[in-house]
Amino acid sequence: MFGMNTVIRIIVSGILLAAGMFAGLGQDISMILYLASYIAVGYPVFIDFFRALYNRRPLDENFLMTVASMGAFLIGEYHEGIILLIFFQVGELFEKYAVDRSRRSISSLVDLLPEHVNLVADGEVVVSAPEDIRLDDIIIIRPGERIPLDGIVTDGSSMVDASSITGESVPRRASAGDTVLSGCISTNGVLTVRVTSLYSDSTASRIISMIEDAYEAKSRSENFVTKFARYYTPFVVLSALLLAIIPPLVLGDPFNEWIYRALTFLVISCPCALVISVPLAFFGGIGGASRAGILVKGGNYLEALAGVDTVVFDKTGTLTEGTFDVEKIIPKDIGENELLKFAAYAEFHSNHPIAVSIRKAYGREIDNSAVLSSEEIAGSGIKAIISGREVLIGNESFMAKSGIGFERPDDFGTGVYVGIDGEYKGCLIISDRIRKDSKDAVAMLKHIGINNIAMLTGDIRSVGEHVAESLGIDSVYADLLPADKISIVEKLISEGRSVAFVGDGINDAPSLARSDVGIAMGGMGSDAAVEAADIVIMDDVPSKVPLAIKVAKKTRSIAMENIIFALGVKALFLVLGMFGYISMVEAVFADVGVSVIAILNSIRTLRTKEINLGRSSERQRISAQESSNDPPITLS
Repeated sequence: MFGMNTVIRIIVSGILLAAGMFAGLGQDISMILYLASYIAVGYPVFIDFFRALYNRRPLDENFLMTVASMGAFLIGEYHEGIILLIFFQVGELFEKYAVDRSRRSISSLVDLLPEHVNLVADGEVVVSAPEDIRLDDIIIIRPGERIPLDGIVTDGSSMVDASSITGESVPRRASAGDTVLSGCISTNGVLTVRVTSLYSDSTASRIISMIEDAYEAKSRSENFVTKFARYYTPFVVLSALLLAIIPPLVLGDPFNEWIYRALTFLVISCPCALVISVPLAFFGGIGGASRAGILVKGGNYLEALAGVDTVVFDKTGTLTEGTFDVEKIIPKDIGENELLKFAAYAEFHSNHPIAVSIRKAYGREIDNSAVLSSEEIAGSGIKAIISGREVLIGNESFMAKSGIGFERPDDFGTGVYVGIDGEYKGCLIISDRIRKDSKDAVAMLKHIGINNIAMLTGDIRSVGEHVAESLGIDSVYADLLPADKISIVEKLISEGRSVAFVGDGINDAPSLARSDVGIAMGGMGSDAAVEAADIVIMDDVPSKVPLAIKVAKKTRSIAMENIIFALGVKALFLVLGMFGYISMVEAVFADVGVSVIAILNSIRTLRTKEINLGRSSERQRISAQESSNDPPITLS
């Protein structure tokens, strides 16, 4: 049982103290009982004190408790010295309980990594270590087993519980062709999976690595407390020493009285509440966010997020699903099938989602020997030689720069223009659908006070403005090349704004790194984006952005409450102690009481489910349904 040894020591010490005080066994026997009680409850404190003394770092809470309790014994206040240590140990119990509870949400992540994998080798299933699995190996996940590595389902179907990874409470179905993430659980079916990531690069491994690294990055509040304690403790020790010596010499009072006051002063001044509760608040905030599928890489990023006043969204793959379809083919002096064929061949080497949608619409095997050359112009289009003919495919600016007079279609949507041998030959209309909760995400941000919301897009302005209007976003930056995004982020920062950038692609990585807080969509986002970001949303749900901000604000608020409360109460009791208005027992009760209250306050950061974003679940559901019933919004 948690802390049982400490509980037993406290009980034994309390019994011995009571026997010494009330059993009437005589002074000598009572003194022996007092010493036994003192040693029973205090020996761990003394050991830690002497260990710190040996390491030349003695001025900590163990030093304060040791000196104060021994001083109480020397001046005959035996019961007060013992009660001081009992209360201190009770406070330590609360601290250990709070830290253990906040660690549980993190340490449970170790369970995301199974110890073995069912590997298909030479037609048989053999048990293998996850570290030994290679790319494209085939593994089997049985019902109830945790998925050990990221991969693509090649056979079978099952409901997959992703709550430990993304925070989703409802399992989702996975079948052939679907991507599954390590750490999720196959609940009711057998899945055959082709491995797409090594053990060290799997989603679960990366989550654990990011969370472990997060606690090394301290927030400004944590750094303040660390520096404060470094100078504060020597100061109060010197103040207590002066309090014990100067007043008796000046006023002629008995030394015992002022030594008692100095010892009381030492007890009150112990900075436990600050040293424990502030880091614990950020520790809990990071842990609580991780349970909601939001990975924060450090307390400093959580504190920075709390101060954000501007949120900038990338569009494709962030506010939209990033899956494209060819909705319409508009040829000129060429057949539809021939236009689509040239477009598909030109996009043969490209991995851009639009290129994938064009090849999908073509639906036939491409003879790559016909693609004599292919050059991709970032953010503009592709120049290719197809069977001896020069094919240009891209956006309006690419056509204009290439001197091809294109015709803008009346159809609303993203136009992909095709030129062959210097002549305009038609246009493909591409569509993408807005994510179901993007509109709610914007509304939630405004509700929590983030009114500066912008959207960046490489699409034409008319399309960008239409999407922004649909979501309730006021500022739109359109017709952007990848390099333009970071320029806009820098411009906003130069205006004195604190900017959070939300993106998912490789071209978003510079903006994620440059912004005050970079937030990556980690479910389908690129590795570069996840690495560059400070915060990762595991399930690609935009409404997790306002939730993350709310968690950050709550964490910072709790940390500041602890700082103000602890310093305020200590200042009051220090004055009372100096003038002899409180006893040592009352002082230690005040010290432990402040620590316990601050610690319990810090634990509140773990409860992310209680955070109210200002919109009822029913309204969110209606808004999501409205978004899903809207016709496809054409994006890029």
